[in-house]
Amino acid sequence: MSDQLKKYLFEDQTVRAEVTSIRQTWKEIQARHDYPPAVQRLLGELVAASALLAANIKFNGTVVLQLQGDGPIGLIVVECHADLGIRATVKLREGHAVPDDGTFQSLLNSQGGGRFAVMLDPQDRQPGQQPYQGIVALHGNSVAEALEHYMLASEQLQTRIWLAANAECAAGVLLQQLPRHGGKTEGQAAQAKADDTWERAQVLADTLKPEELLTLTPDALIHRLYWQESLRAFDPAPVTYRCTCSREKVADVLLRIGKAEVDDILAEQGRVQIHCDYCVKSFEFDAVDCAELFANDSAMVRHQNTTRH
Repeated sequence: MSDQLKKYLFEDQTVRAEVTSIRQTWKEIQARHDYPPAVQRLLGELVAASALLAANIKFNGTVVLQLQGDGPIGLIVVECHADLGIRATVKLREGHAVPDDGTFQSLLNSQGGGRFAVMLDPQDRQPGQQPYQGIVALHGNSVAEALEHYMLASEQLQTRIWLAANAECAAGVLLQQLPRHGGKTEGQAAQAKADDTWERAQVLADTLKPEELLTLTPDALIHRLYWQESLRAFDPAPVTYRCTCSREKVADVLLRIGKAEVDDILAEQGRVQIHCDYCVKSFEFDAVDCAELFANDSAMVRHQNTTRH
């Protein structure tokens, strides 16, 4: 399995580790866009980070990571479903050069207005339920540091993340100290042991080199770091590319825009054409398509009103 995420649990069950290595999916994302090298690197790191976070959500839905920039990069968005299907896109600001040696801060936070946002969006939302969204300032000098800051502010869980990306691979490691449920009765010895496990896990992971992240399989990487530890390994989960755009979803967007605005677009351009920012697929609606769309919607509304009465 070339694209996978694998979880591990330390023997005392106080620290969990996740490792992801994404190759084919990452190449499919890149094949749809032509981004400068510095942008490619940041996007790849966010792709790996999205898989690490999505692997832990407790609902059927999507994790959306957004880097909102005020520099040459306006926005980086990665969506990862609970089953690790991923899509991603970047919006660059017109007229802004993207230097190959651009840094995280210079590309995204040059004016101090950059933000990091995480959205958790359940697939089957209840009526009136909104996706959860947390937003923090862009702290640190990398995607990993910004994400660690977010995790500490939002979950109050000690979390460390290591990320790397090149043209061939997007990869990452996540360590998280798990909450202990014993309270005061567990004793200072157990607390000290848990803290020692967490400290040791971090120190060893800090020895990771980017090339190791990008070339080693999850099992080989974990063995390289923790060959003296006893870890429980879980079955790997596949990571795939998946864009969820469809003609039906575009039709819903047109209905929300409204008939008057759609008619204006038809009068000016002769058709309505919408491109998916993620997979760059194009959806086209001509005057007949739009007339049928709004006629069907009106008929459905009339039927619903009749049913109510």
